[in-house]
Amino acid sequence: MHIYLDHNATTPVDPAVLEAMLPFLLDDFANASSVHSPGQRARAAVDEARESVAALIGAKPSEIVFTSGGTEADNLAILGAIKASNAPNKHIITTLIEHHAVLQTCQSLEKEGVAVTYVAPNASGVISPASLRRALRPETVLISMMHANNELGTIQPVDEIGRIAREAGVPFHVDAVQSASKLPIDVRKIGADLLSLSAHKFYGPKGVGALYVRSGSHIEPVFRGGQHERGLRPGTENVPGIVAMGKAAELARQYLADDASRIVALRDRFESALCETIRGIRVNGDRAQRVCNTTNVTVPGASGESLVIALDLQGIACSTGAACSSGAIEPSHVLLAIGLNDEDARSSIRFSLGRTTTALEIERAIAMIPPVVERLRALSPRYSPMTPVAAGRAS
Repeated sequence: MHIYLDHNATTPVDPAVLEAMLPFLLDDFANASSVHSPGQRARAAVDEARESVAALIGAKPSEIVFTSGGTEADNLAILGAIKASNAPNKHIITTLIEHHAVLQTCQSLEKEGVAVTYVAPNASGVISPASLRRALRPETVLISMMHANNELGTIQPVDEIGRIAREAGVPFHVDAVQSASKLPIDVRKIGADLLSLSAHKFYGPKGVGALYVRSGSHIEPVFRGGQHERGLRPGTENVPGIVAMGKAAELARQYLADDASRIVALRDRFESALCETIRGIRVNGDRAQRVCNTTNVTVPGASGESLVIALDLQGIACSTGAACSSGAIEPSHVLLAIGLNDEDARSSIRFSLGRTTTALEIERAIAMIPPVVERLRALSPRYSPMTPVAAGRAS
């Protein structure tokens, strides 16, 4: 039995999603911009998917712009907002724990003269609205932050941040890549002007995502080549991917409550058992204010990379953090931002459960993980059973 506990990296395509997209790979393969009847059937399918994605987040279908994924959606939101601003001096507020799609985009803008403030989280990985309010300047033209953190699962107070943004008259971008299908999302309630989604995080295929652009918001396209997607994202639409994302969004709405209650029970059982059986293990992040499926733990005496490899050999897939950072030499920027030292950050791993996770898999993982930890600790010259370690949570 292979046990997949890395759903924050990607999810399996739901069979119903695959069934919905297959006709548009085979028979209904026409270009959605073509005026002939096969093209119009493709256009109708794209429009139907747009309605489903909009319904998932409480938006209008006309406010959904399809992209190649969450990274492109984040880039389009940030770069598009900056390009659209006529302010002589431009300032962005974001946080230290964002996905690299946001952080690296902001860093590139700094080289072009845009000022960026990176707000630090507290030790639980939560951004204080007061801290963000203090970062506001007269020249602030965008606030960008994630709804749920991909490594810790912590949920950010986006409703409060949205109110602060509205009061200041500053556009607000929310990266909802990790929260869609795990939390109810209402863009009106949040007050988001821009919001990013990625299909492969909620049982759709890779290579398709969306950006919500609130009616009346103005952003500029990042690249040129056509008037597709309201002129904001040129290029022939990925019809099969878009249809699949629409079906995945429909299923996410249908299953959200049941998935959350079942998965959180499995996650809590798994986490509690690890804390009881592995000496010194610590849970990172806020154990209450987080999405239902994520647990990030520090295991003193065992490197996260070694744990991931050793567990993979036992048939358990997990991660040291963000999938796009695999192989990175540096420890997680998220864990460092919440106060972990380098050694503890390098000794941390993330488990993320999903719709396909079963109770049997969780019980098997509970039985298999502690012996792997003990073997790695026995090989570590820096760890001794007598080494004082703090148990419980890191924050």
